[in-house]
This record gives sequence, structure tokens and C-alpha cells, in this order.
Amino acid sequence: MVATSYLLGVSTRRVEKLAASLGVTGLSKSQVSVMAAELDEVVESFRSRPLDRGPYTFVWIDALTQKVREGGRTVNVHCLIATGVNADGCREILGIDVTSSEDGAGWLAFLRGLAARGLTGVQLVTSDDHAGLVSAIAAVLRGAAWQRCRTHYHRNLLTRVPKSAQPWVSTLVRTIFEQPDPASVRAQHAQVTAALEAKFPAAAAHLDDAREDILAFTAFPREVWRQIRADNPQERLNKEVRRRTDVVGIFPGRDAIIRLVGAVLAEQNDEWTESRRYMGLEILAACRKAADTDMGQNVTSESGLTVRAIPA
Repeated sequence: MVATSYLLGVSTRRVEKLAASLGVTGLSKSQVSVMAAELDEVVESFRSRPLDRGPYTFVWIDALTQKVREGGRTVNVHCLIATGVNADGCREILGIDVTSSEDGAGWLAFLRGLAARGLTGVQLVTSDDHAGLVSAIAAVLRGAAWQRCRTHYHRNLLTRVPKSAQPWVSTLVRTIFEQPDPASVRAQHAQVTAALEAKFPAAAAHLDDAREDILAFTAFPREVWRQIRADNPQERLNKEVRRRTDVVGIFPGRDAIIRLVGAVLAEQNDEWTESRRYMGLEILAACRKAADTDMGQNVTSESGLTVRAIPA
């Protein structure tokens, strides 16, 4: 009961009261924490398991900021989380780690850990523009393209225009992603950039510079565009994690973060395993076939990432 309550995000003080209502007296907060630590073995087994259900064609990566007590003060650390679509078409949580900062070294170590456990076959990574992440993807997941999360980029672009113009700009930019084929998407991107140039040249330049980053999804079948062009599925997972961690507020140590977040993710992973496929097998097969066919046509960008040839 104690472990389950902890996993559900119930505070240790409330667990103590719940135990008392059931006739269990003398259960202190420290005892509750010790009992909850029994989750460590389960979480470690989940975090270190082989990633043997690949290839993982699509991967989403994000980071959550958490507060922890270290060295007598409260500091922010970053909880790195990766999910992917496995060969069965099901979503799978690939890994979790905690780092001091979102820098290249942290992302590099995280991705290398995933690769060592068996992460292979990645064709596209979708994420926000985290510092150091793009270069880490290029270094570890060679051959993978990077899709900058459309939603996060959209919010970032709107900060380049006056608040009064944001609704108009927002509507205009959305039309880019509503087109039926890759050629139309790129043509609309050019038209929107030109329209912005007349009134907001800084925003137009920003949109033009981000073209390849936000349109990488067009190199894949249209059936999966909605899933791969944004980090929204990851955001929903993050919301569930935060619902549990907000109860704690400030963690006593990094091990406590991994214990709670890891247990939540392990539970979610089990649910995904039993749910319906996130992507059809025929779509994944088509992506793998296209990747093999386009191998000689791909080029490398200045960042070191693969830029896939856009199908005709």
C-alpha cells in the first residue's frame, strides 16, 4: 500500500494518515521513505533493460526540471526522458537519467547509454532545441535526422513579433503544416516567409533559418506527420510525471527523483505495451525501405545531422 501510494504521488504525510486510518500506528515519514525505496530494484531493472524491440524508427526526447537538495541548498537538475516507437509499432519508454544541466555532455552520456543498451535504427528524433542535444544526436545516432518540435518552435517564433500581431502570425504559420504533400509544405513555407518579411523581417529571418529543422517530418509518410512533427506525445507524458513530482516539490536527492519518475515511467510503459499500436507496421516498413533506398541520396548538414532526400 505504501509503495503504491508513493507511486501514485501521495505525499508521505498523507500516507502516514492513511495507514493510521487502517489501524497501523507509529508509521513515520522516514519509515514511509524507506519502504518506498523498495521500488529502487524495480526501477533499476527497468532503466537498464536491453532495448531489444527495435529498430526504433522514431524517437522523442525531452527534459524536465526538478528541484533537489544538494550541498545544503536547493538546486535545479534536469530529468532526461526518451521514448520511441519499436518494431511492433508500440510506444516504449527508452530511458531516464538525471543531469546537473542540459548541456552537450549530459545529452551525449544519455544517448550513449541508450545506444549501449541497444537503441538502433533511429531515423528521426523529435525534440525541443535543447542546448547540446542536436550535436549529441549527430555524434551518437548517426544517420538520424532531427525534427524541431513544431509546437515549441511556434511559441518561440511568436516572441519575435508584437503581441497584437501574434494571432495573425500564428494562423499564418499553421498553414505551413496543413499542406497535403512535401512540395506544398515547402512552397507554403516560402510564401509565409515572404509575407512576414514585409512586416516583421526578424521573424521572417527566424522562420527561414529554421526551415530544415521544422520541416524534417516531410521526408516521411504523411500518415505519421501529426505524430512526428511535434513533441506533443512527450508533453502529455511529462504532464503525468509532473502530476506526481509536484506533490513532492523538493526531492531529498537525485536517487529519489529516479525512484519516483522511473516508477511512473515503468508503469506507463506497461500500459503502452498492452494498448493498441501507435503506428501501423506497414508504415514503419515503408520508412525502413525508404531509408535503405535513400541511403546514397542523403547529405550531411553543417550540424552533422543527416538531411534526408525528400521523396518526389
